[in-house]
Amino acid sequence: MLGSDRTPRARLRELLAGRGPLLAPGAYDALSARLVEQAGFDAVYMTGFGTTASLIGRPDVGLLTGAEMVDNARRIAAAVDVPVIADADTGYGNALNVVRTVQLYEQAGVAGIQLEDQVMPKRCGHMSGKALVAADEMTGKVRAAVAARRDPDLVVIARTDAVAVTGVGDALERARAYADAGADLLFVEAPTTEGDVEAVATALDGVAPLVFNWAEGGRTPPLSLERMRELGFALVIYPIGTLLAATAGIRSLLAALRAQGVPPLEGLPSFDQFTDLVGLPEVQDLEQRFAR
Repeated sequence: MLGSDRTPRARLRELLAGRGPLLAPGAYDALSARLVEQAGFDAVYMTGFGTTASLIGRPDVGLLTGAEMVDNARRIAAAVDVPVIADADTGYGNALNVVRTVQLYEQAGVAGIQLEDQVMPKRCGHMSGKALVAADEMTGKVRAAVAARRDPDLVVIARTDAVAVTGVGDALERARAYADAGADLLFVEAPTTEGDVEAVATALDGVAPLVFNWAEGGRTPPLSLERMRELGFALVIYPIGTLLAATAGIRSLLAALRAQGVPPLEGLPSFDQFTDLVGLPEVQDLEQRFAR
């Protein structure tokens, strides 16, 4: 078990260096992040898709500003003790903007950030209509991100969306360039067959640790944990399962309420169970110790 004296960023690096892969379910707000931690996972992934849906009820097509994303990252990081890996989209501009983005995310307390090579405004990696910046522009962004971090343990993940735009070959070339620029992990987004996933894992073996996006309902085939381990992925993110589950649960409750006039409570946590979940006993302890 990892020591409690280690910072979340140092713990994240230890976890990524383990036998792996590290599993990081998605969280779209502080409550979902607490649920991920309480379920026993060692890391939380702040999903941009889920953040957009939860904050403004809209699709992930580049509508949120960097400030809105950082604010959500700050709330999530403050709610849990496990490392938080946060989506930082394109860095919200050019390499100079990336410098400030990295500094703000670092101040927010995240342990890792993810940057991608799409044109801004970006799209969810499993949507059509994506466009890419030039590879050398993204390489400069990665170099800027690495240089901007004040804590060398902050993990920088470089994502390429080239598979859907220019093909697997270009994605591999871009990934190698991003690794040369200093990226800690490489994330080749949205391969559409298991053969392509294997080709990516094989071609980038030894270049840098790899991220697999187990995008629920997305374009990448849903591999088993055993297969992902066999292919050598260091990090697996499950970005929107919690969001989809919450949506299904809310819709079911509202449909029953509409039909019956009262909410169905069977299967739901009780009021006391929920207040325990969000930390009321700890708050009451603090009140006893410090409040009049």
